[in-house]
Amino acid sequence: MIAEDTETGVKRDRRAESPSSAGEEAPHSATSTVREAAEPAEAAAAAAKKARHGEPAESMDGTTGEESSESDNDFEAPTAAAVTAERRAGGKTIGGGKRLGASAVAVAAGGNGNGPLSSEEEEDESEEEESEEEEEEVRPVAGAGRGKGGGKMFSSKMLARKALAASAAQKQQSDDDESEGSGSESERESAGGGRQQQQQQKEKEETAAAEESQKTPQQQESQQQQQQQPVQQQQESQQARSPASEKPDYVLKYSLVGHRKGVSSVKFSPDGNWLASSSADNTVKLWNAYSGKYDKTLEGHTKGLSDVTWSADSRFLATASDDKTVRIWDRESGRALKVLRGHTNYVFCVSYNPKATLLASGSFDETVRIWDVRTGKCIRTLPAHSDPVTSVHFNRDGTMVVSASFDGLIRIWDITTGQCLKTIVDEKNPPVSFVKFSPNSKFILAATLDNTLRLWNYHTGKCLKVYSGHSNSTYCCFGSFSVTAGKWIVAGSEDHCIYLWNLQTREIVQKLKGHTDVVLCVDCHPLSNIIASGSLEKDKSVKIWKYEC
Repeated sequence: MIAEDTETGVKRDRRAESPSSAGEEAPHSATSTVREAAEPAEAAAAAAKKARHGEPAESMDGTTGEESSESDNDFEAPTAAAVTAERRAGGKTIGGGKRLGASAVAVAAGGNGNGPLSSEEEEDESEEEESEEEEEEVRPVAGAGRGKGGGKMFSSKMLARKALAASAAQKQQSDDDESEGSGSESERESAGGGRQQQQQQKEKEETAAAEESQKTPQQQESQQQQQQQPVQQQQESQQARSPASEKPDYVLKYSLVGHRKGVSSVKFSPDGNWLASSSADNTVKLWNAYSGKYDKTLEGHTKGLSDVTWSADSRFLATASDDKTVRIWDRESGRALKVLRGHTNYVFCVSYNPKATLLASGSFDETVRIWDVRTGKCIRTLPAHSDPVTSVHFNRDGTMVVSASFDGLIRIWDITTGQCLKTIVDEKNPPVSFVKFSPNSKFILAATLDNTLRLWNYHTGKCLKVYSGHSNSTYCCFGSFSVTAGKWIVAGSEDHCIYLWNLQTREIVQKLKGHTDVVLCVDCHPLSNIIASGSLEKDKSVKIWKYEC
C-alpha cells in the first residue's frame, strides 16, 4: 500500500513482502545507508520542500521518479535524506497513523528534542530507520545498486515466486490447449465412426429387404417354419419337464356299500369333509370324505334321485328326483327343509349358485328353472331346449348358468335377464349328456354321446381340446376337473373304468379299474388328491381313490 503523510506529502511503501531468509545479505549495510543519507542539509531540505508541494523529487543520480518505468511496481520509495528532513521538519508516521511532534521524535531517537540532531544521533536514527525497513521486508536485490528513480526494489524470493507462477501458468495453458485439441479430435473421430456405423447398418437393412422381396411365398413360409421349430422344441421340452407332464398314480382306498340300487351322482362338499351319494333307491347317503365312514341317510323323495349338489358353506344339500321335485336338506339334522315344485316331468339335474341363494334345475320337461332358496319359489322359467335337459351349472360369480340337452345344444343364460347369451353346437350335433364350467369359468367341459369330451371356449364358440378313448354312447356319464396334483380331465366310462386325461396333451395318463358296472358318476376332491366314483345296478358301490404323491 502507498501511505501519504497528510502534512509532508511524502509517499511511503506499506506493502508487506515475504520475509527474506536469514542467510541473505543486503549489498549495503545500515551504516553505509545512513552515511549516504547524510548529504548537505540544503539538498535534503530542498527535496522535502518539493515533496510537500507534490513536485517530483530527484534521486541521487539526478533523475526524477516520473522518468523511471523499468519495474512492474508503480510506487516511489522516498530517499533516506527526504525521510530525515521530514522528521526534522514536522514528525513522522508510525504504526496506524499516530503522529509524533519533532521533539518527541528527537527524544524517541535519543536526542534532547531542543535542536538539530548531531551526526551521531543522525547515525542512530538512520540505523533505527534501516531496522524498520528490514521489518517491512523490503530488501534490495543482491548484486544491484540503488534503484533508479527513487530506489524501486524487489525481494529475490518475490521475483522467484513470480517466475515460478508465470512458468506454471504457461505450462497449464499449453496442457489445456493440448487437451482441447485431443478432445475435439477424439470427438470428431467418434462422430465420424458413429455416422459410418449408421450408414453400414442402413446398407445391411436395405440389402436384407431386397433379398426378402426376391423370395417366393414358399421360401418365406419355409423360413418362418424353420424359425418356429426351435421355439416349439423348447416349449415341448419344458412341457416334458413340467410337473403337469407326470402321470398320476391313484389307487383304490375305500369301497362304500349301502345303496340298494345304482348310484346316480357323487359330490364332495366344498369344505372337503363330506361326500354325498344319490341313488335310484330314493335316498342320499353322507360319508366322511377322508375315512369313508358312513354318517347318515337323507330320506323323503318318493322316486329315484338323479343328482345332488352342495351349498357353498357345506351346510345344505339339494336333490333332483323323478318325483318332479327338488328338495333342500340340512346336512346336520338330515331333515328336508323345503320342497320345490313346478317341473312337469322328471327333474334330472340341479346346481347351487356360489352364494347359495339360488338353485337351477333341469328337467325332462325341456325347461330350466331358477329358484329362490329362501322362499322356495320359482323366480324364472327358461324355455331352454327342445329335448330333456341333462345338466346345469353356475359359473364362478353366479351371473350365468350353462345348460345341456339331448338336442345337442349348449346354452349360456344370463341369470338377471333370463336371456340366452350364447349357443354352442358341434357340427355333428351329438346329444350332450353333461356340461360344466372350468374352475376359472373361462371354459366349458362337455360330454357327448359319441364317446367324446370337448373343452370349449364359450366366448369364441371354438372347441379347444377333444378327449377320447373311453366308452360313452348310452348313459349320461359325468366329467370333472382335477387340479390338486396336476391338471387332469376325469370321466366315467361304460367299460366300467375311470379315465384320466392330461388337460393339455389330451393323453390318457391313467385308467382306474375296480367297478363291475358302468361308472356313471365321478367327482374330484377340492383340496386333496381324491376321486370318488359311483356305479350302476350290478355294482351299486361308491369308491374312493387316492393319489399319494
